[in-house]
Amino acid sequence: MRPGRGLRIAGGVLLALGVVLMVGGWALRSAYPGHNVPSESMRPTYETGDMIFAESVEPSEVRRGDVVLVSVPEWGVEEGLAVKRVIGVGGDRIRADGRQVFVNDKPLSEPYVLGGDPVGGYPFEQIEVPEGRLFLLGDNRGNSLDSRFHQELDGGTVPVTAVRERAIDSPVGAVGAVIGFFGGSVVLLVGFGLGLGGWLTGRRAARRTGPPVPPPYVQSQA
Repeated sequence: MRPGRGLRIAGGVLLALGVVLMVGGWALRSAYPGHNVPSESMRPTYETGDMIFAESVEPSEVRRGDVVLVSVPEWGVEEGLAVKRVIGVGGDRIRADGRQVFVNDKPLSEPYVLGGDPVGGYPFEQIEVPEGRLFLLGDNRGNSLDSRFHQELDGGTVPVTAVRERAIDSPVGAVGAVIGFFGGSVVLLVGFGLGLGGWLTGRRAARRTGPPVPPPYVQSQA
């Protein structure tokens, strides 16, 4: 085997593997983007500045209880995305008395709300959610700009098409993206180093042996 050939082969394999890992990392990063929570309206589920990982979601896949990232310029959110929880979907009847939120006349169990207070001092009359729209609340009911305060606009509801992404409970895809990208970078560097080492080894071996010596000239006998 030529000197350095094994190193060059290993380097080539690792370079190819590094490229695959980095491309996979970029793909996962695109599928599970991360966002910083812009306010305290979702406490205690998310604190201000927390990184929230999300996935793309079709409008037909949005369900009650989902935490969604929405674009709602009508609420004064001109830039970025608001983070809210889906309380009602098309056809639901939503209301809140002084102590409880009701969906279709049934009390809603909400263990996630701040301080165990699902109303936050802001009860509201019954609203029927139009088809294709959502009623959204923050988990911090005492400090959340949400559907309760925009009832002049279709009862405070927003079109389901305003949903850009849905939060995911487990950031497995996002963690995989980070590992894939940075792991791929390391593998690329190692592969490049091995390949370079194999090339230099081959060069040094060639210099030591020098050019091939031609066979001695033998004069033919007549």
